[in-house]
Amino acid sequence: MTNRTVGEIEALPGMEDYNSRTQWQSLYKTKRWKTERKQFLEQNPLCVRCHERGKVTPATVVDHIKAHKGNLDLFWDWGNWQGLCQADHNSWKQSIEARGYSTQIGPDGFPIDPRHPSNK
Repeated sequence: MTNRTVGEIEALPGMEDYNSRTQWQSLYKTKRWKTERKQFLEQNPLCVRCHERGKVTPATVVDHIKAHKGNLDLFWDWGNWQGLCQADHNSWKQSIEARGYSTQIGPDGFPIDPRHPSNK
């Protein structure tokens, strides 16, 4: 399996002027995404983040664990997906993506993410 990006695929008619971010964002509008997203949420109906905290919350978002940034193999890999509730996706997950690391603290009082600046 090759690591392809959307930019390496022939552009759809009318998409020649779009940047790669716009191109990969268009994948979320495809019939395939809508079908696979629905199937994934049927098989993984609970928010994994809430479950870790002892809460039961329906998952409404299929999140890419590792940001795909246009890599189609990562985009379509169910092993790279997790179900999240809207609140966790829009707060916790997006803050990690913007910052580049999690600020979650372990039971020992130290950050658990090896990418956290205090772990370097």
